[in-house]
Amino acid sequence: MTAAETSGALPVVAARRSSYLFLVAVVSVLCIAGLVMVLSASSVTSLRSFGTPWSYFERQAAYLCMGAIAFFVAQGIRISVWQRLARPLMFVSGISLVAVLVVGRSAGGASRWLGTGSLQFQPSELAKLALVLFAADVLARREGKRDWAYRAGPVVIVLGIFALLIMKQPDMGTAVVLCCAGAAVLFVAGMPVLPMLGLGALAALGGSVLALSASYRAARLTSFLNPFAHASTTGYQSVQGLIALGGGHWVGTGIGQSLASWGYLPNPYTDFIFAVIGQETGFVGSLLILSLFAAIGVVGTQVAWRAPTTFESLIAAGITAWLLSQAIINTAAVAGLLPVTGVPLPFVSYGGTSLVIVLFATGLLANVARRCGPSGARQAPDGRRTTSGGNGGSGGNGGSGGNGGTRAGAVASGLARAR
Repeated sequence: MTAAETSGALPVVAARRSSYLFLVAVVSVLCIAGLVMVLSASSVTSLRSFGTPWSYFERQAAYLCMGAIAFFVAQGIRISVWQRLARPLMFVSGISLVAVLVVGRSAGGASRWLGTGSLQFQPSELAKLALVLFAADVLARREGKRDWAYRAGPVVIVLGIFALLIMKQPDMGTAVVLCCAGAAVLFVAGMPVLPMLGLGALAALGGSVLALSASYRAARLTSFLNPFAHASTTGYQSVQGLIALGGGHWVGTGIGQSLASWGYLPNPYTDFIFAVIGQETGFVGSLLILSLFAAIGVVGTQVAWRAPTTFESLIAAGITAWLLSQAIINTAAVAGLLPVTGVPLPFVSYGGTSLVIVLFATGLLANVARRCGPSGARQAPDGRRTTSGGNGGSGGNGGSGGNGGTRAGAVASGLARAR
């Protein structure tokens, strides 16, 4: 390698390393903060239920260890391996979503879990990962072939089936997150705006009909518009969440000092943990958590833009949209800006399936970050980098599947619109 080639390679390596390390650091801070807040928010409930304040904390610590293993597995194995598993994972997820409606475990009026006792699994969480991988695989394989109906058709069909099955549980919040992730992959792949708007309008219409068709969902929507008018019934949780957030003022009451976790706020360590964060750490702590998610959005967008193959660009975009949309929906519901939907705050809320799968997905994002190069470049089969107007060639160890490689110009165009 010449001196010029060496000097040119150094910024590429630095870009990869900085994105990867920054992502790992942000996720680590969120996970540690989540572990601390789960202990603070659950200790009273745990003491009442199990005679010890440590029960939920110990379980969350175990889930975090499993999630850390999932993260390093996802970021340590070649992306091409995960691409080959995209379709089998999609079928497994679909079967699991059907099974949960037939033999699933019900709680709180919803059937969302398979298994029994401490060995329980939430298929809807796996469905988000499966959809992102499947959509990225199909769109990468069919890139540049025929029209958009042919390229995006399988993705739209699977997205619709998954969303309907999740709505049947019922779990509208997860269905919305699923649609956000799928829409992001389609948009970044370059799907025209008008068909995207049409699909969005159709999904919004269908969601509205389903929301109003069930009395409890209609009541939840009504209480969202004016929670204090329903403070003792359907708006109770929203009102208590707002009280907790407002009670934190600038710097909060201190870790472990919130009144919300003493039985006033339902689900203080799961869906409404952000309210406890707001009360105990105040505006400063809440803003820090939101800033960390914003940082994930920034680095995720950079990774999607710089990814060496179409498949990697699309999974980076899908995972980033998934994490951001879920965080926005959760925190906005706690703040009274959206209806309460029951989705957890990624990395922070208590829950095994959610934490493990979110960390696995973030591991895939980190995997792509380690292979990123300069903005607008794509990787040729022999490892050389090409500009965004060139042809990425065929093959490659991260390959984009059956058509063997990437057409960098089309991907760069889609990503440019996404920026």
